[in-house]
Amino acid sequence: MNSQPKTSRRPRLPVVTALVTAAVCAVSLGVSAGPAPAQGNGEGGGGRDSAGAALSQKQLQREVDRTLKDAGYVGISVQVRDGQSRRYAVAGEAELGTGRPVSHEADFRAASVTKTFVSTVVLQLVAEGRLSLDDTVEDWLPGVVAGNGNDGSRVTVRHLLQHTSGIYNYDVTEDTGDTAADFERTRFDHYDPQDMVAGAMKHRPDFDPADPSDLEPDWSYSNTGYVLAGMIIEEVTGKPWDREVRDRIVRPLGLTRTYAPGDDPRLKGPYTHTYQQLPGSTAMTDTSIRNVSWASAAGELITGERDLDRFLTALQRGRLLPPAEMAELRKAVPAAGDYQMVFPGLHYGLGVMRQPLTCGGDRWGHGGDLEGQTIRTAVSEDGQRSVVINASGKKSNDEWLIGAEKAVQALVDRAMCGGGR
Repeated sequence: MNSQPKTSRRPRLPVVTALVTAAVCAVSLGVSAGPAPAQGNGEGGGGRDSAGAALSQKQLQREVDRTLKDAGYVGISVQVRDGQSRRYAVAGEAELGTGRPVSHEADFRAASVTKTFVSTVVLQLVAEGRLSLDDTVEDWLPGVVAGNGNDGSRVTVRHLLQHTSGIYNYDVTEDTGDTAADFERTRFDHYDPQDMVAGAMKHRPDFDPADPSDLEPDWSYSNTGYVLAGMIIEEVTGKPWDREVRDRIVRPLGLTRTYAPGDDPRLKGPYTHTYQQLPGSTAMTDTSIRNVSWASAAGELITGERDLDRFLTALQRGRLLPPAEMAELRKAVPAAGDYQMVFPGLHYGLGVMRQPLTCGGDRWGHGGDLEGQTIRTAVSEDGQRSVVINASGKKSNDEWLIGAEKAVQALVDRAMCGGGR
């Protein structure tokens, strides 16, 4: 570990998860549509089976105001797209105590939505014949996953992308501490990917890697697995994972606000401040400025609402992957543990999540969490409706986390299912 700017850590309920998109204001979609993929793939419904008309601006604003109140966030911004029409709604403050309104044009940390970018790059390499989902970690990173029962020769690339490897989900706060004082002391520290993997190797695996024939394998969310996936991308291509994301996704799709910050603790554009009530403190800590090198390919990217929608919609419509690799992406297994309590019916594919909608069909996407920040995304399977949510201000207790997440999930579902005009 080098002592240079470091960012903080992950949320406790790795609710860096699921799908969700929401919002307000009409404007044209910048993604060229491309054909929607066929619906019946055996992995879930079409996503808009009984969806009604998109929420009106007034309805959306009412839902966002309710979510801010129910969840207790400091600020929230939501974008909802229906076809080529967009609506946006914001509530709360962009900076605590200033009254400055939240902006839907703010940059924010993508957190674990980064995983979908990384998985897409890996699957592009698979399509090019440069990598196989059945390749092992040992094939590409000899000796890196070893010790304490860890065996890289048994862990495949698929395991890493689907969180079925059993590799321990290492959190730097195990070593640095998680109080407000710890955060201030370590917020600018730098971590190499190897540091994060070494931290995980101090622990035994949570379970043995999944058997390929098991339809409901053991499952446990692991940021470490995606750090390893990023390291494998570099071994295959000779370029860092974020360079491949830039060249293969960001530039081709014209994502103007998506980038990996490296050791720069700042966000380049205007941003909404993020606040976390850390353990042992009653005050809110401003967690906006921090080095997130520890997150690496598991959650380092910075982005914006439009960029996330453009990327996830292009992916869902088959613009980024051939049909065979898209089918692999969508082969989803049930998520386990707390995830089923907070996200009923959640299944995890290769860097994407699938969850049923109350109106029928499914929503696809991913979410992200850092101290003080919640990102949720959702896209219908046909790519016609989507939601992106950026919320700030979090508390550290599980009761608050569960209540806030349920409020956000309800918002996602209402935005995806729609209603009357």
